[in-house]
Amino acid sequence: MVTLGRAGVAAGALSAPAARAAARRLLIKATLVDLPTAPEQKKIPLFVDYAEEFWIDYSPRWKPSTRTSSRSRIDQLLIPQFGVFPVDMIARSDINRWRDSMAEREGSFNRAIPIMSVMMQYAEKLGYRAKGTNPCRGVSRFKRELPERYLSADEYRRLGSVLACHEFANPFVIPALLMLIYTGARSSEIATLRWRYVQVPRLALPDSKTGPKSIYLNPQAVEVMNGLDRRADDQLVFPAMHREVPINLGEHWIRIRRKAALPDVRLHDLRHSFASVAIAKGVPLATIGKLLGHALPETTARYAHLADDIISESADRICSSLAGALGIAA
Repeated sequence: MVTLGRAGVAAGALSAPAARAAARRLLIKATLVDLPTAPEQKKIPLFVDYAEEFWIDYSPRWKPSTRTSSRSRIDQLLIPQFGVFPVDMIARSDINRWRDSMAEREGSFNRAIPIMSVMMQYAEKLGYRAKGTNPCRGVSRFKRELPERYLSADEYRRLGSVLACHEFANPFVIPALLMLIYTGARSSEIATLRWRYVQVPRLALPDSKTGPKSIYLNPQAVEVMNGLDRRADDQLVFPAMHREVPINLGEHWIRIRRKAALPDVRLHDLRHSFASVAIAKGVPLATIGKLLGHALPETTARYAHLADDIISESADRICSSLAGALGIAA
């Protein structure tokens, strides 16, 4: 038995129409017991709020260097662009407009769009977006002409002369630069190298741009490492002058390259030049990719044209010799 209220005319008593309405509501409620009901609609967050939820859930699976760069791009590029959008309302047209607005910052867009895509995929898993609605899918990146600069033999000689006589207050500058030249390593890999990673004849890096990586040391690189006093395993091999932080090779390189009359040569060009010398010596592209730590063969393939140039030049020399032997003007 259910009591709806008091009858009569006293204050607070239910009138007959009110009692009947209340009874109908109870009957309807009783009828619907144990029947399936529509699921409660999930509240869709704004992108700015979702970004924090995504970061807490997803970022721990990224390596430290990826977390640092991704956090910066989320804060500086994605939130200013999409922060006020509900996550489920971000459409392909919004992504395309963002792409158009980044025409002067092509590299920034190319590095940020994969992060946005992962965020949209995760939003689908959380139920914030319908399955298969990732607005980044199919959006093309900007095609960029990556600068390629390779040192010639004469430029290597000029650079060697400067390194032989240039003196720095920090004694680790020259050895660190020589390691870049001899190994083709990335500058960040040498600058953050710790002694526990030094396992001659290789450097066993637990984390790099492409994950764990071994850098193979040739005799020249081994000689550089042997010339250093080994410090504690957790200490940097090439620290800054007064603090236990990675050496800033970029600021030192600016002075060295100018003194060597190489003002357009970047630190990363030492890596390109390592690959070009290897190709000139007939080292296969697959081996070069292994030495440089490329995760994908397509990355090494960018140097294939250098091999083609060398083959073409060799063919020219052979044909000239043949033409001379035949007495035909070349």
